[in-house]
Amino acid sequence: MRLPVLLCALALAGCSVSPPQPAKPGTSAKPVPSASTAKSGGYYLDDGPDVTPPPNLDAIPDAVPRDEPLNPFANRSYSALGSTYTPQTERRASSEEGLASWYGRRFHGKKTASGELYDMYAMTAAHPTLPIPSYARVTSLVNGKSVVVRINDRGPFHSKRIIDLSYTAAYKLGYIGQGSSRVRVESLDPAAYDTQGAAIKQGVYLQVGAFSNQDNAQQLLVRLSRELELDPGQTRVVLGGKLHRVQLGPYPDDDAATLDRARVRERLDLNAVLVKRD
Repeated sequence: MRLPVLLCALALAGCSVSPPQPAKPGTSAKPVPSASTAKSGGYYLDDGPDVTPPPNLDAIPDAVPRDEPLNPFANRSYSALGSTYTPQTERRASSEEGLASWYGRRFHGKKTASGELYDMYAMTAAHPTLPIPSYARVTSLVNGKSVVVRINDRGPFHSKRIIDLSYTAAYKLGYIGQGSSRVRVESLDPAAYDTQGAAIKQGVYLQVGAFSNQDNAQQLLVRLSRELELDPGQTRVVLGGKLHRVQLGPYPDDDAATLDRARVRERLDLNAVLVKRD
């Protein structure tokens, strides 16, 4: 499923029977399945789930979009099986539909294109051109189930497949047994999500504080909720760059936000500023 850029020739010659090669920055140690080794519609014949996978896969949370610097190596142009791929070097809205496959124990613990080790039980995925790292919502067009994954690897290089999900992500979408499924892949803007992975709506907000330490931000959030008797849906920590911003809202208009701004100053002796999200 993955293909090291410098090993294309080996892949064409049947690299599935060659000894594994060490991964280089921006590439991955995985070979491309040949006709003799690939299972129809999915993973390698010698790949698959563990004999005894963890019992709590349903409880593994989706990836939480975060504003991370792009990997300097994994977003360079590369070639695989005679095709050249040019990864995006900026995060932008995109949506595509096609087949999703998955990969499992054969690659567990091996380096991905990002240089990170592949964890089949994490909510990650491989994509030919989406930025590394970036985030995407993958929705099954068969059953409507949806997951959020972090893109940290390259592939698949099969003409009919658009994304390779981790074992857990594929399990949560319900297509482990089939090997592949039709999906919609939508890139996500990290700035549109809070640190709990909830989408931030447009509107007027009050920003009460900004901290480099997330624990300090969470402590203020708890204090605000308690002192102002706020609904949990009205409070959030938003990660932007290296700062965790504590925000209240959204409010229907500036006047409503100004009223709560006065309450924050009166009860907690804190100054808040109005922030608008368009």
